[in-house]
Amino acid sequence: MSKFSYLGVLAFILFGTVWLEIILQARVLRKLKRLVLTITPVVILFVIWDYYAITNNHWFFDETKVTGITLIGFLPLEELLFFIIVPIAALLSFEAVRSIKQEKAGDEK
Repeated sequence: MSKFSYLGVLAFILFGTVWLEIILQARVLRKLKRLVLTITPVVILFVIWDYYAITNNHWFFDETKVTGITLIGFLPLEELLFFIIVPIAALLSFEAVRSIKQEKAGDEK
């Protein structure tokens, strides 16, 4: 069961914020362009960062806590999912607060 520890944390983050989309109508998943523009630079930057850190032995992933599925030769699946789920959770939180306060973001008129 410990092989799913990292996935468990990610599920907790996702389930802890996804209700904001439904209940508070954060509308993050409906604004696909904003979502992609938020996630893409995060994924690119942190995959490069991870590659550097892992190949230079600055850090590693505990094999007992990850599923063992590795992408592009060095990146655990859970790490890539982290780079996607955490920005989504942040956007959901941001949009929920905006929804409650009825404020506009910088890209809206």
